[in-house]
Amino acid sequence: MAGAVKQTTRLVGLSVAPNGRETLRVVYDKLRKVLAMMPEDAAYRKYTTQIVEERSHIVSTERTVEGIEEKINCGQIEEVIMQAKSELGLARKMLKWQPWDPLIEEAPERQWKWPI
Repeated sequence: MAGAVKQTTRLVGLSVAPNGRETLRVVYDKLRKVLAMMPEDAAYRKYTTQIVEERSHIVSTERTVEGIEEKINCGQIEEVIMQAKSELGLARKMLKWQPWDPLIEEAPERQWKWPI
């Protein structure tokens, strides 16, 4: 069906992204910029960058939305866009929270022990 246009995602509340590939590319570019502001040794930066780079490579090399969906394997492109936007929001919060900084004071002795 050459030229067939997706009419629905069949997911309530999630409309079809008319330019899904381009939208995903833009969100990943923004995410890369936010991650670059974090310390290089921050675990969140390292692991999130790895995922973003893998997915960006797929988006840049695959020419069809179906191919991108198949290779990323996390649902429809609209779902992947939603995930990427959520990750961008979290990355911005992480920049604000700076969880890589040392604690202000030592944690209580048994705070990380379980069961108590």
